[in-house]
Amino acid sequence: MFFRSFSEPKSGHDVEYAAVPGEVEAGDDLAQRDAVRTRRQKSTAERPWRVYGILCGLATLALILALSIVDQAKQHVLRGRGNEGNPFADWGKPGTGTEGLAWYPTDFLRDVLPVPCHSHNDYWRKVPLFSAIYAGCTGVEADVWLRNGDLLVGHDTASLQPNRTFQSLYINPLVDILTRQNPQTEFYNGTTNGIFDTDPSQTLVLLVDVKTDGEETWPWVMEQLAPLRERGWLSYVENGEHHRGPITVVGTGNTPFDQIIANSTYRDAFFDAPLDRLGDSTFDATNSYYASTSFWSSVGPVWWKGSPTDEQLEKIRAHLREAHKRGLKARYWELPAWPIHVRNNVWKVLVEEGIDMLNVDDLDAATKQDWTAPGTF
Repeated sequence: MFFRSFSEPKSGHDVEYAAVPGEVEAGDDLAQRDAVRTRRQKSTAERPWRVYGILCGLATLALILALSIVDQAKQHVLRGRGNEGNPFADWGKPGTGTEGLAWYPTDFLRDVLPVPCHSHNDYWRKVPLFSAIYAGCTGVEADVWLRNGDLLVGHDTASLQPNRTFQSLYINPLVDILTRQNPQTEFYNGTTNGIFDTDPSQTLVLLVDVKTDGEETWPWVMEQLAPLRERGWLSYVENGEHHRGPITVVGTGNTPFDQIIANSTYRDAFFDAPLDRLGDSTFDATNSYYASTSFWSSVGPVWWKGSPTDEQLEKIRAHLREAHKRGLKARYWELPAWPIHVRNNVWKVLVEEGIDMLNVDDLDAATKQDWTAPGTF
């Protein structure tokens, strides 16, 4: 709106104004046009975002629809296979001519690949022994306590139960497994197959951690190994020559070394030598199998970054050299368990350096996951 002065000003500040009718209408039109132009510009600026939003929504709906169609098609194909001559659908069922063929004679662990890992505190697992070997671990551990004329298995005395024995949890199941793996038929009458069908020559290490007095307890261990010994399923050394069997027994904890070596010509149980104190000792492959020690105590802690220091790497390499020089399998216990990326990186370093048996608590992580992948927390 425009204004025009209609009288002489009395001073520089006393000017009176009056609206000029024609100019008022022209000013109003201009203001209206400016307002309309502003609204149009705002609408034009917002329009691309609306278009993008609509397109994104349509794309999402299309993706959901496509996935639904693919899933329905897959289900249709699978159903069609089952109904239209899929050779696997009725395999082994009566009346198909394949009765009995669905059972593989030595099918207990037929598709399990053995992995050089040790199931630490194996008796803690929901199914001792079986959980470990189904994961592929080639080593299991049993803590034994001599109580009331039997060997009970448990981490401490509070966990001991009369029905959880060395025989019930380990010896008897191993006898049953190996009996199945060595069926006596017209085609086979051998006894040397191990528990892994993918590698029958692979031995399973049974680590016996003696918790009670070793001198008193070890003879009970040797006696309860009789079912495996009588069937020829134990690794043994005779006259200095090593013979690998399906099961290799190793004593640790309070196991008395003097009883291990008491028979100089024959032994079917071996010692767990101290990995960090081999020195000029008498430990070798004729009397020992493992050489083990605490990673935390002998190598040291590995902090957040998850990589051993150069000094720690030298310790690891020195330990492995001493063990391998004597023909022993190197193993560390008390490895870092958390953070996960630290644990995984230590595993990776140990494997790269040549560790023979990886001591693990998490079976799935050790045998099924890619723990060498970076960025795992």
